[in-house]
Amino acid sequence: MQRTNRTHTAKAVTALAFLLLTVSAWAQDNPYRVADGAWGALPEGRSYGAISALHPGPDGTMWVVDRCGRNSCLESDVDPILHFDASGKLLNSFGAGMLVWPHGMEVDADGNVWVTDAQVREGRGNQVLKFSPDGELLLSLGLEGRVDGDRPDSFTGPTDVLVTPAGDIFVLDGHGPLGNNRVVKFSSAGELITSWGKTGSGVGEFRDPHAIDMDSQGRIFVGDRGNARIQIFDQDGHYIATWTQFGKPSDIFIDTNDVMYVADSESHAGAGNTGYRRGIRIGSARDGWVTAFIPDPELHPEDYTTSGAEGVTADAMGNVYGGEVTNRTLVKYVRR
Repeated sequence: MQRTNRTHTAKAVTALAFLLLTVSAWAQDNPYRVADGAWGALPEGRSYGAISALHPGPDGTMWVVDRCGRNSCLESDVDPILHFDASGKLLNSFGAGMLVWPHGMEVDADGNVWVTDAQVREGRGNQVLKFSPDGELLLSLGLEGRVDGDRPDSFTGPTDVLVTPAGDIFVLDGHGPLGNNRVVKFSSAGELITSWGKTGSGVGEFRDPHAIDMDSQGRIFVGDRGNARIQIFDQDGHYIATWTQFGKPSDIFIDTNDVMYVADSESHAGAGNTGYRRGIRIGSARDGWVTAFIPDPELHPEDYTTSGAEGVTADAMGNVYGGEVTNRTLVKYVRR
């Protein structure tokens, strides 16, 4: 009897903790406001395209990838990879003619820029490209412009990429319903190490895995967007936990203090309504507690499949940056 009581108590505590986490995701006021004036000025005649990824550099600058003023870089001579200083002044740009549909981004400790190309068109795409800070192509992962189901290093729409301090590379593979829906791990030299995951809603399964990052413990956080959850793993793919209090994660950024920023650009869309509002949730990667919420600025989000920030990051001062796909803009949020 005593053992049964302890079991019931443990279940009750777990249920209460989950309830509190869920309530916290709804209850926070918005402590941020949109920064005065436009941030990330582009040259005259150039406008932003869809922005799904942005990332700070180790030197405090900011990197942004957009889809060449449109929602695709195919047949465009515009540079999709943009480098800004902390004030939003454009320092450099590159990548014209090298990407079809840029999607995810990582900037490693050496300042190298990694971009995923999540579509295939005209013999290009379906790769992860590593660039030096001045635009030299250093490494390519995946088969350019095609898919080979017999090769484990062949991608079907790579959505995001993570590079650890040790140099290991984690690629999320599988945008859309026909994707591989897995995580693929490579060495720093691009050699395949392992992969895990498949299509489904069970533990270690994914539907449209869309975002990946790592906390200070080295745990891997995967935004399993189609299943409206974050799954946490060790670096060998062993499952640790599932969190649902961050909505449908389109992007995840975890800073050096384990503050976690999660962009939800999809909730309340169609039949997959999760009961959450679209926006940016800010919380702790250590315990999952949600402490702040920046709502989607779109007045009528139900009119769109995607709205608000799809890409999210933060600078060292805690300012938040949201890259929007539908409105094709970059928004900076500062503390009130």
